[in-house]
Amino acid sequence: MMGQRRAVLIAGPTASGKSALAIARARDNGGIIVNADSMQVYDTLRVITARPSLEEEAQAEHLLYGVVPASERFSTGQWLRAVDRIIAETDPSSPLIFVGGTGLYFDALVNGFADVPEIVPEVISAVEAALEGSDEASRMALLMHEDPETAARLKVADPQRVTRALAVKRQTGRTLSSFQQDQRPGPIAGWDMERIVLEPPRDVVRDRITKRFATMFENGAVEEVEAIRAQSLDPSLPAMKAIGVPEISAWLDGTMSADEAIRLATTATHQYAKRQGTWFRNRMGDWPRLGLAGAPLV
Repeated sequence: MMGQRRAVLIAGPTASGKSALAIARARDNGGIIVNADSMQVYDTLRVITARPSLEEEAQAEHLLYGVVPASERFSTGQWLRAVDRIIAETDPSSPLIFVGGTGLYFDALVNGFADVPEIVPEVISAVEAALEGSDEASRMALLMHEDPETAARLKVADPQRVTRALAVKRQTGRTLSSFQQDQRPGPIAGWDMERIVLEPPRDVVRDRITKRFATMFENGAVEEVEAIRAQSLDPSLPAMKAIGVPEISAWLDGTMSADEAIRLATTATHQYAKRQGTWFRNRMGDWPRLGLAGAPLV
């Protein structure tokens, strides 16, 4: 429609070919690529988080890649505020191409997000310490005690979501559910949107992941882990938990062989891709799917 700003939303699991498709679209329509991956916002870890290479970034304008120090935590609310600034500062005639694997970013972008106050690292660390070693049942029981409404909505009491809900309650005295009742609209609500989920065959994604991490290990991932370790950061920070950082750290400490580090990081990436796929099927089931080389899935 005339007068509407245009956005292309490209979601999908890791190693599904999102960056290549985004660059192709940007070259076709002069669009600006905006990162929608929660790990690729951090600096230091270009290789290990599979950020676009310098050569790829030179082919189109890329925003929100590697802009947050690894020493910080970057929330969905902060990402949305960064997107607000991009919308305000870019030419309305230029399409914005959001690309990444963080489903919550896309959900917030389109459907809105509860603007919860930033939680201080000390509170998050305390909650993480309290949950360390807990199983799903015990996490759910604790969440049910402190925030029963959020607990009732969660199908699975995964550590990240439980930590978030408990940290909000303990810092603010309000439940996460109460904040979510005041949800703000998505920043691109009402735009002309093209929505895509890349969904190559699982065996193709698995093979790409396996080959990619072995290549990462030989081409910069080790040096990145050495660089981030040299900063003596809090191990609970998101960047310190990026897949590959704990495994390569163990190898650098001499507690694991290189082959074992690669195997464990590869397995963790396979599991992550599976979780991403589940999220996209459950929460973005009505988005069109594309398979290999951009072919529609039928």
